Amino acid sequence: MHACIVGPASAAIPGIAGCPLFPADSIWNTSIDTAPVDANSAAYVGTIGTSAHVHPDFGTVYDGAPIGIPYVVVRKNQPLVPITFTWPNESDAGPYPIPNDPPIEGGTASDGDRHVLIVDADQCRLFEIYNARPQLDGSWKAGSGAVWDLESNALRPSTWTSADAAGLAILPGLVRIDEVLAGEIAHALRFTAPQTRDVFIWPARHEASDLSGDAYPPMGQRFRLKADFVITGYSANVQVILRALKTYGMMLADNGSSWYLSGVPDPRWDDDDLHTLTQIPGDAFEAVDVTGLRMSSASGQAAQPALPPALPPPPAGATFDIDGDGTYDPLTDGLLIARYLRGLRGAALVNGAVAFGASRDTAAIELHLDSLGAALDADGDHRADAATDGILITRRMLGLDSAPLVRAAVAAGAVRKTGAAVANYVDGFMPPLP
Repeated sequence: MHACIVGPASAAIPGIAGCPLFPADSIWNTSIDTAPVDANSAAYVGTIGTSAHVHPDFGTVYDGAPIGIPYVVVRKNQPLVPITFTWPNESDAGPYPIPNDPPIEGGTASDGDRHVLIVDADQCRLFEIYNARPQLDGSWKAGSGAVWDLESNALRPSTWTSADAAGLAILPGLVRIDEVLAGEIAHALRFTAPQTRDVFIWPARHEASDLSGDAYPPMGQRFRLKADFVITGYSANVQVILRALKTYGMMLADNGSSWYLSGVPDPRWDDDDLHTLTQIPGDAFEAVDVTGLRMSSASGQAAQPALPPALPPPPAGATFDIDGDGTYDPLTDGLLIARYLRGLRGAALVNGAVAFGASRDTAAIELHLDSLGAALDADGDHRADAATDGILITRRMLGLDSAPLVRAAVAAGAVRKTGAAVANYVDGFMPPLP
């Protein structure tokens, strides 16, 4: 059994059954929140639809069939079965370790894409099949098939399809509820658009269009949710997805409906909660240029963005008693920290957030907050952010610990990811007060 690989300053690499979903430096697992906006971003978003909305193409069950693209885990002793392909010249030859009655996208009666995804947990290999159909003799027929070494960054040969139109793997780009419940999706997601260009860009390997205009996005184009899109009104679970869309974005992988986001069906999803994603319009996204991350056109390995410089260390004796009233109060000190991290200053910073009996006026509060530096970086990602650090500090002031402290509030590049680690750090700035 292969262990999940752990990066030097991040969470465990996305994985399933002890196997990584590609190496830590795969383009799938690389943050693109600081990548430049693509020069054609506005045109691409306009083509897909500025007023079209995100649609979660996954959930529980609809019309008797699971919603989304399922997968199954097998062991190395799973019997191999013959499989033939409509496009054998661009498919990896069988046999494949297809178990009896594997989950099929859309259910056994589906007339859709009928993807079958199989993870061999002992050999860390991923088998993906498009339009998979069992035969009476125990063999299978399919449109195309691809086999991936999950510990390698190797891409398919140029111009080859996979089980996906873009020639990419499918499973690494799916929203999975286990990751959401754990509080972090640390990889890019997969989505579709109705019209694409007749070209592909790295890391995609295949196109599926006759359209040539520059306004049409190519297969493999990366998009991200804009940094200023406010996510605080969404549930904790949906915020995990939205945070991933800001940090890792999503890759255009197939022709389909506008902004359809792919995921794994699971009875634990709350379909009504997922439906709130449909409030997000297309113009909340921007296309990004990841050319600068490419190390080889034949490999999915990506140059890793440098961490921002560490924040200055806090002075000796720094505390989170921001207004100087001798207490640690989430409704005053916590609110002041959150407002400060959102960039508010002056009256907008202090109105209604200073305790009776506070010893610091507005100017002194600003100076105190300015001095805290790295103390405000509760999760250790070299940034002080209202949507992560501000929430973590306030929750700790409320007495939260363990999972409730960190749930959906830890940045992708954080070094302090557990409740215990965050609590220990924040408590260091809340010593007993006289």
